[in-house]
Amino acid sequence: MSVRTPDPNPGWLPEFALDETRARVPILYVEAVPVRIDAVGTVEHVGVLLRGSATTGAMTRTLVSGRVLHGESVRDALLRNLEKDLGPNALPQLPTSIVPFTVAEYFPFPGVTPLHDPRQHAVALAYVVPVTGECHPRQDALELTWLTPQEAAHPDVLADMEGGRGSLLKQALTHVGAQVR
Repeated sequence: MSVRTPDPNPGWLPEFALDETRARVPILYVEAVPVRIDAVGTVEHVGVLLRGSATTGAMTRTLVSGRVLHGESVRDALLRNLEKDLGPNALPQLPTSIVPFTVAEYFPFPGVTPLHDPRQHAVALAYVVPVTGECHPRQDALELTWLTPQEAAHPDVLADMEGGRGSLLKQALTHVGAQVR
């Protein structure tokens, strides 16, 4: 059983065609680690989402994530997916350069990388994005939890992240210089 909210603006392919495409070519995604920063840019809190897994139906923690639609810029995809998951009042502060902190690759079979998506081979451009507004999860995101970097780096939290995203969250924390034990 999968828990999913249909995309009201699917952008490019109906579900059956997307499934067929996923079986044949890698799909491009953006992923974002929402953060709250202090006046000098130090990460104080990291946002993780709670949602029903599209693959198992279980409740898991995850990051902001979504496809880049045909004809859509990476910047626009990042903004759209942040709004989709965090709500229109999150006020994300995108960097002037859209160079990601890493490129994450998901395979449909486990063991190739720490990241796994049984539906597809996917490539995700991953960003750390400060948000300054009110966040109210939408669509299939049920809850947003703000954790300190130390809490976010706890092995239990990292292990609870969908598809191995705990390794991606750990990379994000390292990228921003978060002091974690």
